[in-house]
Amino acid sequence: MPFSPDYVRLVLNENFEDAKVLFVAPLVAIHYAHLVMLTEQGIVAPAEARALRAALDRIDPDAVRRATYDGSCEDLFFYVNGLIARASSEEIAGRLHTARSRNDVDMTLYRMRLREWILDVAEAAHSLRRALLVAADAHRQTIMVAHTHAQPAQPTTLAHYLLAVVEALERDSRRLSAAYETTNRCPLGACAITGTGFAINRDRTSELLGFARPTGNTYGSIASVDYVLESAAAASVLLVGLGRVVQDLLLWSTREIGYLRLPDGFVQISSIMPQKRNPVALEHARALSSKALAELTAVAHAVHNTPFGDIVDTEDDLQPLVAVAFRDAARAVALVAATVAAAEFDVERMRARAAEGWITVTELADVLVRERALPFGVAHEIVSRFVRTAGSNAADLGTTLAAVARDLGHDVVFSDEALAERLSPERFVAVRSTPGGPAPDVTARAVEESRATLAADAAALRRAQDALKAAVVLRRQAVDAL
Repeated sequence: MPFSPDYVRLVLNENFEDAKVLFVAPLVAIHYAHLVMLTEQGIVAPAEARALRAALDRIDPDAVRRATYDGSCEDLFFYVNGLIARASSEEIAGRLHTARSRNDVDMTLYRMRLREWILDVAEAAHSLRRALLVAADAHRQTIMVAHTHAQPAQPTTLAHYLLAVVEALERDSRRLSAAYETTNRCPLGACAITGTGFAINRDRTSELLGFARPTGNTYGSIASVDYVLESAAAASVLLVGLGRVVQDLLLWSTREIGYLRLPDGFVQISSIMPQKRNPVALEHARALSSKALAELTAVAHAVHNTPFGDIVDTEDDLQPLVAVAFRDAARAVALVAATVAAAEFDVERMRARAAEGWITVTELADVLVRERALPFGVAHEIVSRFVRTAGSNAADLGTTLAAVARDLGHDVVFSDEALAERLSPERFVAVRSTPGGPAPDVTARAVEESRATLAADAAALRRAQDALKAAVVLRRQAVDAL
């Protein structure tokens, strides 16, 4: 019975176009791996196996991607099955479908592609960490204002700020790694949902496809979608954090703030205003991260309140959304990495802002506690009144502080020079040498620790990438040995 023209136009054609772009390569790889396993298990005879190998070898992925959907088959799976049958015979092609279903084939190829997409985002995050660490190491002495509630709060260093971002990205990398581990399980052999009575070897197909091991429960292998949601969640957390940093960088790029300047290769001009240098690379990064976050959120919405079983909600219509979400996520992160690596910081302007607005007086309160043994509450009150009394007047600060303290019943005497030294941004930063603080020697150690963490994470990423490449070689060798 032919499909309805409307169904073809609105569903089947669209799904075929998506699938031939995304899933031809993993589908053919699954065919090869399953054929090897069936032959090794004695389920398919050697002569039939060689005929199937020859048929699979004749499949041209580029030709499949150029194919147009004509409604003669349901989807890419059946289209490729037709190619195999025409290159061998219907009977021979039917042997390949022993002990499997389109269900476990689809779930396997979805995981195969998601593994790649997770690694792409992870690699982009590593590039960003690397760029941030270079900048942090160069700016351990660069003093700047730290804000709370969007108001100037205390001096810190640019390195301190950047290392905070690096730490968040390190946690993002761990989340992506965990998501990869969850995804890197092979559903092939779960068949429709209950497995099979044939003596298959799921470990072998897992190995040939580069998976760490098979999935467990065959029902869950088909029904579960938590591996997608975990991956989407890990990428979403990364994008939310990235967006907050991009907002800061865009603010720093304004003429009014002026901390950050992007080189010409990352800006665009106005078509009417000759003086404009628009930091559009960062704007694109913000737009891409917001777009990807929306797409990843939509993934969860698409499968929410759906039955726990084999349903199309997790398949043809969802997978292209997953693909574009991870593609946009990787683009956003990589773009920020490239922009940060090229950015220039106005060190003098940042230092000047850190000396304004009495933002160092937390240290003065601490000095009164350390040097004059006052309770912090009393020291806080003295300094608070001192700031209100002094206002914008930087003269006679020692006299002003002594008068305020005397009114509160305390004898606090500093020379103007001694007080100025205690109120300097450099001192503020230098004395904050507790772990995680902004003191240059502390941030120097933090940079080295984060470099070591990045090296370990990068090595783990390379191992994962190499394992996927090695599986391609192993699979071809096993196929050639049939």
